[in-house]
Amino acid sequence: MARKLSPDKILFAVTVALVLVGVVMVFSASAVIAKEKFNDPYYFLYRQSGWALIGLVAMSVMMHIDYRKYRHPVCIYGLLFVSGIFLTTLFFLDQLNNTNRWIRWGPLSFQPSELSKLALIIFLASLLEKRLNRINDWRHTLLPCIIILGVFLALIVFEPDLGTAVSIVIVAFMLLICAGLRIKYLLYGCLTATVLGFPLIYFYQYRVQRILTFLNPWDDPQGAGFQIIQSLIAVGSGGLTGLGLMEGIQKRFYLPEPHTDFIFAVIGEEWGLVGTLIVLGLFGVFLFRGVRLSLKAPDSFGWFLGIGLTMMIVCQAFINMSVTLSLLPTKGIPLPFISSGGSSLLVSLLSVGILLNISQHSN
Repeated sequence: MARKLSPDKILFAVTVALVLVGVVMVFSASAVIAKEKFNDPYYFLYRQSGWALIGLVAMSVMMHIDYRKYRHPVCIYGLLFVSGIFLTTLFFLDQLNNTNRWIRWGPLSFQPSELSKLALIIFLASLLEKRLNRINDWRHTLLPCIIILGVFLALIVFEPDLGTAVSIVIVAFMLLICAGLRIKYLLYGCLTATVLGFPLIYFYQYRVQRILTFLNPWDDPQGAGFQIIQSLIAVGSGGLTGLGLMEGIQKRFYLPEPHTDFIFAVIGEEWGLVGTLIVLGLFGVFLFRGVRLSLKAPDSFGWFLGIGLTMMIVCQAFINMSVTLSLLPTKGIPLPFISSGGSSLLVSLLSVGILLNISQHSN
């Protein structure tokens, strides 16, 4: 008798819980701004709810597609090609906020770098599975990784979006470590990343300023340090249990981007330490279940794919929360499932759909 396929119910529940937290907190954090800009306090709530519904439906569909189909070359290189075309197209479009990150269709917008993360993880999982016994083969394993990653990282860095590029590098390193890459190659990779990363910071004044602000935000409290200071005030004001939902003060034109990159600060102010620990705990459970189902995958492709997708989401969450608490320099990285933004939410839920399918085949 065939084994009944059953997805990881805990991972599914945690994901839905995070999405619901996101919908509620996007409304709470954006109502005042939406009323001022669009004369409709529900503007961002409608958008986030719509994307959440589309994403959950897409997650359900992906959950029923055998993950092993993604190792087919048509799927892998088709995704890479489409992602590359989208990233290249960005440089021929009008800038938004002095960046080339979004493709816009009327009221809708899409961030191709989000799709690129998914495409690169599928590519790396397939390549590492095929080269698992030759992981330290420079020509046949490491060089293809470097070429493909290098092309996409260059396109993303020059959007510019250094934060997303860094998160991709971190996930790639984790996958190579899991595959058994020799320490010397990891050291070479870290050295190369440092050498290439230094000019990308040193020759861009705003990035240097971000690091200086991170070291001492109070040096310019009304300028460069304003956002992080307001974030810390918001988190500190929440105390143990918070001021209450919708009762936050800093989101009222004090804290910039309260419904996107700094939504965790609003959670801290309105839900307090208890609320932030609940969100942190949900991501902790997500990490545990993601790694667990990956370890039980029936093949190496499922193992690498599961680890890559899990780490992509968890690393992004860690970076976002660390920035909010001034543990890392400011970067424009959303909090997965929670921050306002359709691209991030949709790709994150697609990734969870793949993870849930892997869990159905786990031993």
